[in-house]
Amino acid sequence: MTKTLSLAMRAALVAGVVGLMAGCSNVTPEQLSAVEAKASEALSKAGAASANADKAMKAAADAAAAAQAAQAAADAAQACCNDNKSRLDSMFEKAMRK
Repeated sequence: MTKTLSLAMRAALVAGVVGLMAGCSNVTPEQLSAVEAKASEALSKAGAASANADKAMKAAADAAAAAQAAQAAADAAQACCNDNKSRLDSMFEKAMRK
């Protein structure tokens, strides 16, 4: 069963390759040059897009680092605020006891 399936797959592959070769045999040099130019342009644009994506990733990483620093500063400020609040509450309770 697998040999028959394998043979059928090989035959289909060979038929496909022959069909592609027959279909491509009538391509003119001008058409081929146009396709090569478009492929080259697409490669150039892909390179530019990749460079832009790299810049965007760096900017995002920098923004994430800045956000972490801001979060750390906010956490420190909140801890200080909580400490001051507890000190004031303690001082107020002492004053009320007198």
